[in-house]
Amino acid sequence: MCKGLAALPHTCLERAKEIKTKLGTLLQKPDSAIDFIIPYPEKPEKPPKAQKPSPEEALQWRDSLEKLLQNPYGLTSFRSFLRSEFSEENVEFWVACEDYKKTKSPVKMAEKAKKIYEEFIQTEAPKEVNIDHFTKAVTMKNLVEPSPSSFDMAQKRIFALMEKDSLPRFVRSEFYQELIK
Repeated sequence: MCKGLAALPHTCLERAKEIKTKLGTLLQKPDSAIDFIIPYPEKPEKPPKAQKPSPEEALQWRDSLEKLLQNPYGLTSFRSFLRSEFSEENVEFWVACEDYKKTKSPVKMAEKAKKIYEEFIQTEAPKEVNIDHFTKAVTMKNLVEPSPSSFDMAQKRIFALMEKDSLPRFVRSEFYQELIK
C-alpha cells in the first residue's frame, strides 16, 4: 500500500519536483522541447569571450587534460562535449573544487563546502560523481573543519577519471577534430 509522499526520502521528493518542473517546461514549449531533451553534439556552446586556440595549442590538449582545463576555450569546449553526452558532472565538480580552493573567508568556505558536498559527493546527490567509498569517507572527514584542501583527494580521483575516460572521447569528437585542422 502507498504510504504517501512523507514516506519517501527527501532526495526522491527533490528529484520528483525537478522532473515535474522540466516536464512542465516541455509541455509549455513544444516547439523547442527537443532541444532540452537531445543536445546536439555538432553544435556545442561557443565560449563567450575566450579566444579560439591555434591548432598547435589544441593539439597539446590531447596529451594534457591540465592544459585543456586551464584554457578557457578548452574548458568550455570540454564542458559542452560532456554535456552532449550527459556526463558533465565530473568537470563541474572539478571546476567547483578549483573555485572552492580560491575562497579565503572561512564562512564562505564552509558554505561552498556544504554546497559541493550536497551537489556532488553525498549519496544520491543531483550530480553525484563516481568516487570510491574510502575517498568519500576521507572527504566527509575533511569537511568537519573545511580547508582549501578538503576536496583534494576526490578532485584528484575525478581528474584521473576524466583523463582516462572523458579526454580520449573528447579528442575523438568532431568538434575537437575541427579545432586541430
